[in-house]
Amino acid sequence: MDTLLPHDPPYDLLGVGIGPFNLSLAALAEPVPGLRTLFCDQRPEFRWHHGMLVDGARMQVPFLADLVSLVDPTNPWSFLNYLRAQDRLFPFYFAERFQLPRREYDHYCRWAAERLPNCRFGTEVTALHREGALFRVELTDTATGRRTEARARNLALGVGTRPVLPDAFAALADHPRAFHSAEYLDRRADLAGARDITVIGSGQSGAEVFLDLLRRHDGDDVRLRWLTRTRALAPMEYSKLGLEHFTPDYTRYFHGLPGPVRDALVTAQWQLHKAASAETLAEIHDHLYERTIGRPIDAAPVEITPGTAVTDARPGPCGGLELHCRHTDSGAEHVVRTDAVVLATGYRAARPAALEPLAHLIDWDEYGRYRVDLDHRVATRPGLTGGLYVQNAELHTHGVGTPDLGLGAHRAAVILNAVTGRTVHRLPERTAWTGFAPPVPAAPASPAAAPAGATARPAHPTPVVPRPQELTRAATVGR
Repeated sequence: MDTLLPHDPPYDLLGVGIGPFNLSLAALAEPVPGLRTLFCDQRPEFRWHHGMLVDGARMQVPFLADLVSLVDPTNPWSFLNYLRAQDRLFPFYFAERFQLPRREYDHYCRWAAERLPNCRFGTEVTALHREGALFRVELTDTATGRRTEARARNLALGVGTRPVLPDAFAALADHPRAFHSAEYLDRRADLAGARDITVIGSGQSGAEVFLDLLRRHDGDDVRLRWLTRTRALAPMEYSKLGLEHFTPDYTRYFHGLPGPVRDALVTAQWQLHKAASAETLAEIHDHLYERTIGRPIDAAPVEITPGTAVTDARPGPCGGLELHCRHTDSGAEHVVRTDAVVLATGYRAARPAALEPLAHLIDWDEYGRYRVDLDHRVATRPGLTGGLYVQNAELHTHGVGTPDLGLGAHRAAVILNAVTGRTVHRLPERTAWTGFAPPVPAAPASPAAAPAGATARPAHPTPVVPRPQELTRAATVGR
């Protein structure tokens, strides 16, 4: 194995994976004088949700949620600078689009990734080891198989999330006509010839797949079905004050809550981060409205059934697929026979295999998850002194804003400030009108100031949840 020479300085920060979040970290770190960084990804080039770059699909966040602008709009890797480099500033100006086409966001990220000198594609991080106060990183060139090593003071895990296949669909894991929406564009051709297609999942991906199928099968009598566990196809929360849940203020408030409260909130707040956009739902309704002009509503071969859970799925005895379903409200059970299934069933953070040599040095919580402080640093055992940071693996500690692109640049800046031990990027102390925590009680009056004859009341300590503007850091290292 080729290694760096002993006199080669270690990287101050090495990133594992290059998705939008580690790409943001690379973009904000690149102009910092004296900071040595490297970001590695096993893929040959940047790719972002390639299977869901459906024509007409838009981002659910404004264009300012790019790699850098909400921290440093003067950074050369901003979306506006990308438009300038593409000679598209005037077309964008006249288009008046606050939400970008998803394909354009992907192209913008690829533009940055191809030009950032600290990004290296085709390089897999195969193992991470402790070496004194440093990390020793094993790297493999995916094209040649050549193996090298690097050393780093800090690591940033940005390996992204993996598609979730619910247990009920385990028997269809390798079926040619049952696949996750992450593969939709790559496998849409597999649906050719299917006369009955079912989409599972009420989020944005499910809505976009269902809409795309509606457009592609208008008038050909292919039956399209949309099943969701949620009782209603409620739209994503997009009110201006509701969106303040995606601010650093709410992240700090959420982080200060007890663990069981945080877990309950993530589930209860599904409409903040798992629902479909109102615009996509409206497009589906508009399409169905026009499709049935001059005909009864039920003339279109379309079924939309919320409040329905699939309890088991398997190949049918006479071909096709069988979905065993239970209606949530009534408890009634029925079987759906279909030719193909697209599973828009979400994503989940996964532990990268390269982390296994360090797993015994990480202070996992009772559910085997990372304990993560406000700087996004993972709690470790005393034997590991280097900084291990995570991106998009802390939903349980930082709340619904974790996967949101609008907080990506802020999180990257927080990590850079922590890694350097100084304020590389100045961050605002208050970002929301909403105060999520109860008011801090006023300090009791001094006994000397009490009026004569007054009876002093016993002091009962009141538990105080940190206010959003209080910058606290959890003391988790070495716990």
